[in-house]
Amino acid sequence: MIRLEGVHVRHKARSGGVFRRDAVHALTDATLEVGRGEIVGLVGESGCGKSTLARVLTGLQKPTEGRVLFHDEDLWDMPGARRRDEFGSAVGVVFQDPSTALNPRLTVRQILRDPLDVHRRGTREERETRVEELLDLVGLPGHTLAALPGQLSGGQRQRVAIARALALEPELIVADEPTSALDVSVRAQVLNLLVDLRERLGLGMVFISHDIQTVRYLADRVAVLYLGRIVEEGRAADVAGSPAHPYTEALLSATPSLLESTERIVLTGPVPSATNPPTGCPFRTRCWKADDACATAFPAPATGPDGHRWHCAHPQHSGTPAGDPAPVPFARSTA
Repeated sequence: MIRLEGVHVRHKARSGGVFRRDAVHALTDATLEVGRGEIVGLVGESGCGKSTLARVLTGLQKPTEGRVLFHDEDLWDMPGARRRDEFGSAVGVVFQDPSTALNPRLTVRQILRDPLDVHRRGTREERETRVEELLDLVGLPGHTLAALPGQLSGGQRQRVAIARALALEPELIVADEPTSALDVSVRAQVLNLLVDLRERLGLGMVFISHDIQTVRYLADRVAVLYLGRIVEEGRAADVAGSPAHPYTEALLSATPSLLESTERIVLTGPVPSATNPPTGCPFRTRCWKADDACATAFPAPATGPDGHRWHCAHPQHSGTPAGDPAPVPFARSTA
C-alpha cells in the first residue's frame, strides 16, 4: 500500500555557527513498506527518528532523498490537489497527546465533522449519520457528542482522536505513541480497540512506541530504529523472540515482561550526535561487541527466515531467545 525507498531526511540545525549550519540526520536510507491490513511497529529510544518517519509516511515531511510510493506511484510527483484528495483521505493520524491534539473549543460533534466538511463528504444529513457511526465504532455513548474535550477523560479523548482519524475511511492509520499519556488500564483498552478496528475494517497501521513489549503484542512486523537508521526488521515474533541486533536485545531488556525474566543490559559509552554521526555502525559507540570492522562501514543487510533482516557485523546467534545470556560479556545492572 505504501513504501519508502532509500529515504533520507536532513534538517538544518542552528549549532553550526553564524556562517554555517549543521545538518541533523533525522533519517538515513530508510526502506519500509506497509501492506493492506498489516500492523507495523516502529520502536526505538527518543530521537531515533520514529516521529520523522511518521511524518514522511503521512506526507507531512518531504524526504531530502528517496521516494515515497503510494500504490506504486511516487507521492511527491503527484499534483498537490491529487495528493491532498487521494492520499490525504487515505491516511489518518492519531497523535501522542489527545489533550493537545483536539481543539478545546470544539465539541466532539464538531471535531468528528471537520474532516468530512473539509473533504465535502456526502450531504449534511449523511455527515451527521457518519459522526454517530464513528462514535459507536470507538465505543463512546451518544451524549459524548455535545461534550468538549476538557470534559472527557484521557481514554475518552484518545477514542475521539481515533474516531477522527477514521472519519474518511482511510486505508492506513499512523499512531504516534497513542497510549503513552494514558494510565496502564486505559492503555490496554485503547490497544484492544486498535486491534479490534484492524480486524473489523482491514486497516493498515503504523504503531510507534518506546515500548517494544507493547509493539510485540500489537504488531505483525517490527522495525527497530537507531539514530535514524532501521537496524532490524522482521516479524514481531522473530524480532522480539530472537533478536539479531544487540540494540534490539537491549531494548527488550529495558522493558519488563510477565512472560519471561530478563537481565537488564546497561549501555555504556557516548551517545552519538545526529549532527555528527559516527562512521560505520551508529550503535558501535555503545555496543559491547563493537570492533574495528564496525567503524569501517554500515553493515550490509543480513537476511534470516521469513524476511527477518538486520544490519550488524556481529549479530546474536540465530535462535537465541530474548533475555538469554549473550555469548560475550557486557555490563549488567544488579538492581
